Amino acid sequence: MEARRKNVLSLLDERTKRFGERIALGTKTPLGWKEFTYKGIGMLSRKLACYLIDYIDVKKGDRLAILSESKPEYGACVFASAMAGMITVPLDIKLTKYELHSILSDCEPIVMLVSANFLQTAMELKKELGCIKEIILMDEPASDIECKSLYNLPDNYEARWRPRSSKSTAFIIYTSGTTGAPKGVEISFANMLSQLDDLEDALNKILPDRMVTVLSILPMNHLFEMTVGFSTFLNFGFSVYYTPSLKPKDILGIMRAKKVDFMIVVPAFLKLLKVGIESEINNSPKHVQMLFNFMLKLSKFIPSYRIKKLMFKKIHDKFGGHFMGCISGGAPLDISVGEFFERIGIKVYQGYGLSETSPVVSVNTDKRNDLASVGRPLKSFEARIDKETGELQLRGPAIMKGYHNQPELTAETIDPDGWLHTGDIAKITKDGHIYITGRIKNMIVLSGGKKVFPEEVEAVLEKSSYFAEVCVIGVSRTFGSKDGTEDIAAVIVPSEEIVSKYDEVTVEKLCRDEVKRLSERLTPYKRPINIVISRNPLPRTTTRKVKRKEVKELVKS
Repeated sequence: MEARRKNVLSLLDERTKRFGERIALGTKTPLGWKEFTYKGIGMLSRKLACYLIDYIDVKKGDRLAILSESKPEYGACVFASAMAGMITVPLDIKLTKYELHSILSDCEPIVMLVSANFLQTAMELKKELGCIKEIILMDEPASDIECKSLYNLPDNYEARWRPRSSKSTAFIIYTSGTTGAPKGVEISFANMLSQLDDLEDALNKILPDRMVTVLSILPMNHLFEMTVGFSTFLNFGFSVYYTPSLKPKDILGIMRAKKVDFMIVVPAFLKLLKVGIESEINNSPKHVQMLFNFMLKLSKFIPSYRIKKLMFKKIHDKFGGHFMGCISGGAPLDISVGEFFERIGIKVYQGYGLSETSPVVSVNTDKRNDLASVGRPLKSFEARIDKETGELQLRGPAIMKGYHNQPELTAETIDPDGWLHTGDIAKITKDGHIYITGRIKNMIVLSGGKKVFPEEVEAVLEKSSYFAEVCVIGVSRTFGSKDGTEDIAAVIVPSEEIVSKYDEVTVEKLCRDEVKRLSERLTPYKRPINIVISRNPLPRTTTRKVKRKEVKELVKS
C-alpha cells in the first residue's frame, strides 16, 4: 500500500486500469446522460497533458487555473495538470471579475481551463493579465468560438509524465479574493496522499465492501469536494454524478435514475431537504400527518436502519430507494436536522476540517447517538487543546505547506513545532471525540457553509472617502430555518466631511448607498445584509485594533 501511495501518478494510472469500463464521472445534459468511464477519463487526461507539455511547453510548477462548474471534464483537467507537473488552482465561479483578477495576479497561471459559461470572463482576464498564455474550453467546441477545446486537441495520448516530489504543491486553494494579498492555501501531494489513506480508513467503516454511486452537489473549488467527493471516491472506484442545478427536481431525478447511495453535503442542504419533506407532510391529509409523527417518535427507539427505511418507504422511494446517508461538513450541523434524518433511516456523519488541513480532520463514524461530536481525529492527526484559550490545535502530514506568497501569515498559523492553530474553540473527551464549541477567528460562517473573512469585505468598503471607519462582523440569527447561522453586518462611521455637509437622514442614505455600490465588487453572498451607521468612533484596543466583540454588542442593541 505505502509504495503505491508514494506517487500520485502511479496511483492514478493503476486506478484507471483497474476500474477500466466502470463509470467514473457523469452528469445530465439537455441531450441526455454524459458519462466517462475510468478508462475514458484517463485518456482525456493524457490527451490534455500531452498538449500542455508538447504544444504549450509548460514547465514543472507552472500554474493551471480552472474556472468551471462541476462536470466530468473537470476531473480530467485536474489529472492532466498533475501529469504535466503543474499546480492546479480551482476558482470559485461565484467570484466577481474583480476578485478573480486579484487571485490570478497572485498565482499567475500560464493556462486557464474554462467552461463555456465563463469563457467571456476568462477572455477579459487574459487581456488584463500578462501571465495567461492560453485558454482551453472544457466543453464541445462551438462554431462561433475561436478557442481550443478539450475535444479538438491533437489525438496524442503518450504523455511524458512528470513526477514531482511528494512535498511539491498540488493545489492552491483560495479562501478569499479581494484584499491585496489573497489567501491561497498550498496543498502538497503528500497532504493529499495522507488524506486518501486516512479517508480510506474512515470510509471502510461507513461504506464497507460496497460499490457506491455518489451524487456531488458541492463545487469542485471547495477542497472538501476535491478531497472527498472527487479524489477519495475515485480512489475507491465509485461512480460520481454531478447535478446541473440544486433544484429538488434535478437532484431527485438523478438520485432515482442512477440509484444514488451517498452524498457529501453542507448542513444548509440537509435543512432545506428537511423543510421540503415536512412541507409535503403538512400538506397531506390529517391521518397521514398523525401517522408520520407517530412513526417519527417511535423510530427513536429502533436501532435498525433497514426497519426505519421500511417505515418511511415513501420518502426513500423519492430518493431512489438506495440512498443510505451522507457526510456533512463545511459548517456546524443543526442537531435537530441530523436527528430527523437518522430517524427516517438516513445516516448523517458529521465531519470537521478546514482548508489548512487538506481539509478533513475528523468524521463521526462511531458515536452515532451523539451527533454533536465531529468524531475522533483521523489516524494521521494529533490534536490538543490550548489550556489558556481553549483553541483546538492540530499536527500531522495533512497540514498545508503554508499560504502562497505569505510566509508571515503561515508562521502565525503554524508554530515552529508544526502545530496548526485552527482558531476554533473545542473540547476533546477522554475517548478522543472532538466537540467544536466556538470560534476565535473573525471568520463568518453563513447558512450554506460559505465562509467570509470580514477583512476582505472591509478592504473593499474602506476605499470610500465617505467612511472614517468600517467594521464587518457576523451577527447570529436566532429565529427561522437559519437559526444559529450568521448574517454579515457592516458598521460604518461616516467621515467628518460628509457629517459637516449634510443632515442626519442624508448622511445615512449616502452611507447605505455607498455600501451597496461598493459591494457590487463582491460576490453576492459576501455583501453586508445589515448596515449600521454609527456617529461614535469604533471601540479600539491600545494597539488600535477594533474590539469586534463590543461592535457586535452595539449592533445587537
